[in-house]
Amino acid sequence: MTPRLNLEKTAPDAYKAMYGLGKYLGTTQLTPTQTHLIEIRASQLNGCAFCLNMHTRAARQHGETEQRIYVLNAWRETTLFTAEEQALLALTEEVTLIQHGVSDATYQQAVAALGETLVAQAIIMIVTINAWNRIAIATHLPIAA
Repeated sequence: MTPRLNLEKTAPDAYKAMYGLGKYLGTTQLTPTQTHLIEIRASQLNGCAFCLNMHTRAARQHGETEQRIYVLNAWRETTLFTAEEQALLALTEEVTLIQHGVSDATYQQAVAALGETLVAQAIIMIVTINAWNRIAIATHLPIAA
């Protein structure tokens, strides 16, 4: 796959704004584990090789286990994820696959497990990784070896 335009050079103000969201997300109550689970799961759903490569590496560096990364796409079939993580993953899936909406059950489960503030921060995280996925896919961003 041939890389396309370099968005950072072609639209630097837009790229800077995206990085601004990332800066904000670094100030939230989301833990590194929660952040990595959101980034990896959304990237799996979107088929973004660049982001999957980057975020699985980062997750391992922050102590995430290989086993949990390997089974993340089947998280409902395991007992490896906490109730809070399951609520976050369900929310990630429904926001990423937004054409079906976010169900009341998923939203209420997330608020009950995480609280409104963390759910709000998680929604911004999910929206941000989805935007990065779309940028990487649309521009054929090559993965690092």
